[in-house]
Amino acid sequence: MEKRRILVTSALPYANGAIHLGHLVEYIQTDIWVRFQRMQGHEVHYVCADDTHGTPVMLRAEQEGITAEALIARMHEEHRRDFSGFHVEFDNYYSTHSPENRELSYEFYRRLDAAGLIEKRAIEQYFDPVKNMFLPDRFIKGECPRCHAKDQYGDACEACGTTYSPTDLVNPYSAISGATPVRRQSEHFFFKLGKCTEFLKRWTRSPGTLQTEAANKLDEWFRAGLADWDISRDAPYFGFEIPGAPGKYFYVWLDAPVGYFASFRNLCEERGIDFESFTDAVKSKDHNTEMIHFIGKDILYFHALFWPAMLDSAKFRTPNHIYAHGFLTVNGEKMSKSRGTFITAESYLKQGLNPDWLRYYYAAKLNSTMEDIDLSFEDFIARVNSDLVGKFVNILSRASGFIVRHFDGQLLEPRPEAVGSSVEWAATFRAISAADEAKEAYEAREFGKGIRAVMRHADRINELFDAAKPWDLAKNSDPAARAQLHSVCSDCVTAFKILTYALAPILPVTALRVAKLLQLPVPLKWDHMDRFSSKISPYQHLMTRIDRKQIDALVEANRQSMQPTPAAHSPQRHAEHQIRVEEKVEIAPTIGIDDFGKVDLRVARIVNAEHVDGADKLLKLTLDLGGESRTVFAGIKSAYDPETLKGRLTVMVANLAPRKMKFGVSEGMVLAASGDGPGLFLLSLDSGAQPGMRIK
Repeated sequence: MEKRRILVTSALPYANGAIHLGHLVEYIQTDIWVRFQRMQGHEVHYVCADDTHGTPVMLRAEQEGITAEALIARMHEEHRRDFSGFHVEFDNYYSTHSPENRELSYEFYRRLDAAGLIEKRAIEQYFDPVKNMFLPDRFIKGECPRCHAKDQYGDACEACGTTYSPTDLVNPYSAISGATPVRRQSEHFFFKLGKCTEFLKRWTRSPGTLQTEAANKLDEWFRAGLADWDISRDAPYFGFEIPGAPGKYFYVWLDAPVGYFASFRNLCEERGIDFESFTDAVKSKDHNTEMIHFIGKDILYFHALFWPAMLDSAKFRTPNHIYAHGFLTVNGEKMSKSRGTFITAESYLKQGLNPDWLRYYYAAKLNSTMEDIDLSFEDFIARVNSDLVGKFVNILSRASGFIVRHFDGQLLEPRPEAVGSSVEWAATFRAISAADEAKEAYEAREFGKGIRAVMRHADRINELFDAAKPWDLAKNSDPAARAQLHSVCSDCVTAFKILTYALAPILPVTALRVAKLLQLPVPLKWDHMDRFSSKISPYQHLMTRIDRKQIDALVEANRQSMQPTPAAHSPQRHAEHQIRVEEKVEIAPTIGIDDFGKVDLRVARIVNAEHVDGADKLLKLTLDLGGESRTVFAGIKSAYDPETLKGRLTVMVANLAPRKMKFGVSEGMVLAASGDGPGLFLLSLDSGAQPGMRIK
């Protein structure tokens, strides 16, 4: 087997909040894959860092009365503690606010500028006269220009789904100070992303680079046309100042992914690793190295368009693979502070819950797609108690006692020719099959498939143990019975050892406890699983069952009354990847039936859907209203491929006054749902509904 050399990263957690169970989906997934590769004997460097720059960090530090540097230093230690608590084993966990990241960000900028891909131009923005700062879109709030819902953010209305520019808001105000913002011009720096379109089209469709569903999602952006990317922000801003441009700072999304390289460079200097053999466009090919990113699907755009465009244009290597995963829900719903399901990593550990339980449960749910996964507490309890304790640990807890009591802990060595062909070693044969299936599944990130294989064979091994009735054999003084007892129990202990190797990437601490009992060499290597273990120490408890009371206590400890969030904390740099969060739903003021009756809701069939030239967020829909045709411009481009909408039934407001837009006249509104997390969801109807029917 050829030895692989791999640089692996997970997305950088933002240094403005605690690590929670949603975050851990990604880091546990990556850690399992990294541990598996290391067990195969490959050279793997797993790095990450805190993402430290941006307006939210600056404002939170100001609110706490400390420097931004002090805030990110504190958050760094908290994040390291939480990751360590769940056995996520980085080779280096660093910070984007580092000398290495500053130097590399400057290097990227210089190379992009030399390639003619940086352009300066004036733009108009809202400015907070009280805070004396330009306001990002999510720090501006006001009245939706379409439906007039109050307190909407500066980029989209959460009530009606309309997208707009901050300058379209009615009665805008700063979410930081509450002041009325004023318009001011400022010179900004832009990366000409559109110049990289042909490269990106090839790269995103290179075999194995992205999951198919990820590549398909990016096609929507290509069809719309890639706009220039604003890579600068005005002072005050916590970040790196752009060389030669006083008062101008790199937008956080420029230096954040560069942080992968910065963390790795810091590791390379410490361990004497050739940095350029992993990062340089030419040298990485000469050394046959790999670079793999694990990310949440909500930051796919940045990692699969902006980042590779920067890398290729600056003559750095591009990733071999970007593996995107879905969000986490809890009990089928968004994570909620009011329900106690917005659970921090620290809280889980403080309640005394075993980290290997959660690692196992996530692994059982994970596959190679971008599907969301759900943490059901009932299923969590049942799966851990049934699989890990009732099937896996049960094998050793029962078989080891007979070996220790009757044979002084000495195990029989399986004869290779007997394994699989002899009744005495059927359990070992089963375990070998389980490990082979798990190995294939883990390589493909199909962790759930691998676990199902292991537990299926564990079931059979327990059945073989029960069928042999060792408790009866132990009562029989006949030498043949004692020989059979020794063989049966040695077979099951050996099978358990092999299953332990197969589960070691998922259950690292439990596996080390087993290694101590069976006197196995550590670190555990995959090709060591067939080595003979001659002796077992007296059994020591490996894992307890989950008590429902523990989960109830965890939920209660995380339940919060929903107090208004300080304005400085509410806007986020980007969506919190890997989670769906739900706060208390604020219901609009009560209306009467007469008010509701004024809204004419109709079933409409989408006859045609198409992109709108020059519009980043709009699709042009042609709707059949039962013989009457309407044109509607809907801000759903980020969520839907136009081709998938054609022929679909939806709901529209039919008596909304036409609105003249830059791209034409919109003759109504289609209805969609949205929340705090990313995504828009167009309303659908049951079969049988016909265009033109009124919704009552």
